Amino acid sequence: MSVLILAFLSCLFVTLLIVRSAHLHKRFTADSDLLGVQKFHSVAVPRVGGVGIILGTLVALTARYFQNSEIATFGLLLLFCALPAFLSGLTEDITKKVGIKIRLLATIFSAGLAGFFLNAWLGSLQIFGIDNLMLTYPIVAIAITCFAVGGVANAFNIIDGYHGLSAMVAVMILAGITYVAFQVGDHAIMIAALAMIGALAGFLVWNYPRGLIFLGDGGAYLVGFWIAELSVLLTVRHPEVSKWFPLLLCFYPIFETLFTIYRRVIVKRTHPGMPDSSHLHQLIYMRIVRWAIGGHDVRLKTQQNAMTSPYLWVLALLTVIPAILFWRYHMVLKGFAVLFAISYVWLYWSIVRFKVPRWLSVRR
Repeated sequence: MSVLILAFLSCLFVTLLIVRSAHLHKRFTADSDLLGVQKFHSVAVPRVGGVGIILGTLVALTARYFQNSEIATFGLLLLFCALPAFLSGLTEDITKKVGIKIRLLATIFSAGLAGFFLNAWLGSLQIFGIDNLMLTYPIVAIAITCFAVGGVANAFNIIDGYHGLSAMVAVMILAGITYVAFQVGDHAIMIAALAMIGALAGFLVWNYPRGLIFLGDGGAYLVGFWIAELSVLLTVRHPEVSKWFPLLLCFYPIFETLFTIYRRVIVKRTHPGMPDSSHLHQLIYMRIVRWAIGGHDVRLKTQQNAMTSPYLWVLALLTVIPAILFWRYHMVLKGFAVLFAISYVWLYWSIVRFKVPRWLSVRR
């Protein structure tokens, strides 16, 4: 518990300093593009929240070293492995010149570092045919692990569109990892997850609901990498944990990414990396929340932005709760994954066709 509290207070303080000193660094750190297709804020806001999160996690894990050096070393080593992913995103936040390919490659490199130093290589996926390939050819297992980690990290960047959305989803997922790590007695993974939860909580104080600071690419890639690696390590170190536990746990951001690729490549016939305003969270904002709370002044736009995220938090819980309840049983987890996919597609097309269920509508 001390790790969670220390990470919370450290991130809270660092993020406050960033917010209060924004006038000194906003020419470098602020998200000043207010007209982009994926922009839904009214004033320039610092997008380097990842700095507070990584420092909060670092302080908490360093302090833990004096209580249990082995557990702290695990967390600090994982933090070291995360640096390429974090720094590539942070560089994009500051320069706006680091493309998605570079960020993905940096995250894949981080996954390789974690695999080398922490033996974080997936041995199977509990999918017929693929498991045999992974067992027969280790290079396939390495490639799948790096690709999966990079994909999850990018998925958290994709859903990072509204105040508190990506950060709160990450907290829910990390809570699930913490619970299962406790169940199997893996204190190193549990402490690492708690440290990140504490840092995210400190960030959320300033991010939700007012949006005084954004997670940024650096923060999103850091959090996504952290979740992906803890998931890999949890299943590798404890075979009783189904490989589909972390997959279902993260299924909302993962499926959002897969559906986005389908929508852009198959439906719109554009490049999969081309930004648009057709994500589910953007449709909820434009066709449910904004219609119910009209107006264009800064206060109302902030309120609209903040009211969008809880819709997606509830959606994420549809995978997080069953993943926690059935973390041993891969067939049950697969069933819930299929059910979520069907529910997501139904909800998406209902909103697109202006047939929003009445129970989703906001009443003023």
